[in-house]
Amino acid sequence: MLGEIPFDLAGKRVWVAGHRGMVGSAIVRRLASESCEVITANRQELDLTDQRAVLGWMHNQRPQVVVMAAARVGGILANDSMPVEFLRDNLLIQISVLTGAESVGVEKLLFLGSSCIYPKHAQQPIKEESLLTGPLEPTNEWYALAKIAGIKLAQAYRRQYQCDFISAMPTNLYGPGDNFDLSASHVMPALIRKVHEAKATGGEVVVWGSGSPRREFLYVDDCADACVHLLTHYSDEGHINVGSGSDVSIMELTRLVMEVLGYDGPVVTDPSKPDGTPRKLMDSGKLAALGWTPKTQLRDGIAKSYAAFLGGEGRGL
Repeated sequence: MLGEIPFDLAGKRVWVAGHRGMVGSAIVRRLASESCEVITANRQELDLTDQRAVLGWMHNQRPQVVVMAAARVGGILANDSMPVEFLRDNLLIQISVLTGAESVGVEKLLFLGSSCIYPKHAQQPIKEESLLTGPLEPTNEWYALAKIAGIKLAQAYRRQYQCDFISAMPTNLYGPGDNFDLSASHVMPALIRKVHEAKATGGEVVVWGSGSPRREFLYVDDCADACVHLLTHYSDEGHINVGSGSDVSIMELTRLVMEVLGYDGPVVTDPSKPDGTPRKLMDSGKLAALGWTPKTQLRDGIAKSYAAFLGGEGRGL
């Protein structure tokens, strides 16, 4: 089943699992220009943790390509307070979809992971080879362990059954469809909402931790474009980093969000909250060597994300 490169998506039935999430919906938008048929199933139609149900649905729908963008996701607070759900649900979803894909003879599958799979103190920028070389960041290790298992499951199917399954590890993503619920959001949507609300009241913007950790950000539609590029131009068992190539401190990001939103109020830090990993910048050299680079600058991406927030294009609003 291991396919040729380039892989042609034209005329294929492509199942985007997790199509209502931020990444999945961006991939659906991107696939609209690929002359393929996109198929989806919402949570009412299909419980992705139910292996028997997923297998039956895939046998009926017969997807030829699968993009595995479905996952239980959340920020530090959500990961830390619900370790069972983050580990159990993601393992079940991954097993269901990948097992079904092999069973129905899917031609190509892309598994999406997360940059949190890497060790907390990995050498920067983080190369793909850093996987499993050190301890994980404790605040999101449950999600990270599930995603590492997904990568290895995709590799196992590739080795044992010659399935053309590949994996991509996006950096911190943001954009339309993000989660703006402060109890479960990641740093970018949380800051957009905090600054928006502070601007409305003239209040202070509270930054979790010290504000010194550095993070890399990629606009979600750029990630979707990278995913399509990998589907058509990559076939190997090694996972591929998908990033922007640059990072900023959380405090620098806060100031930039404030500039974009037009607010010049006070900023304070909350040292009682965790910082998380000190720095997380990925080496995306392998993706660049395949001929792909991002298009959206951080400032422009924040402006687009804020417009989506104002338009109600997100969760937790």
